[in-house]
Amino acid sequence: MSTNLELIKNTYLLGPAALMPALAPDVEWTEAAGFPYGGTYRGVDEIVKNVFARLGSEWDGFKADVENVHDAGDTIVATGFYRGTFRKTNRPMEASFAHVFTLKDGKIVRFVQYVDSRKVWDAME
Repeated sequence: MSTNLELIKNTYLLGPAALMPALAPDVEWTEAAGFPYGGTYRGVDEIVKNVFARLGSEWDGFKADVENVHDAGDTIVATGFYRGTFRKTNRPMEASFAHVFTLKDGKIVRFVQYVDSRKVWDAME
């Protein structure tokens, strides 16, 4: 198993405690167009503010359940399902996703999200 694959698996297993130190200082993080938090964010502070803080404050039990992780060297692809309940509507959600990570020198330099955003919006509306 490659070091990159192990690093990404650990970010899902251990959560933000493993993810944040794995991010390069100038990481580029893209949430899918059409996703409620869609956009490209640069650096840990922007990612925390625009993605993780909002997920934590707007959802109960939001998580990324990974089903498969594919090793392509400096690119790792993870697929699975987001799950959680939107607090304002109390509606649960399950939406498929794919995450594509690009790594360099043991750090995540780029992240791109692909998601069934309609399922997320259905829970929010």
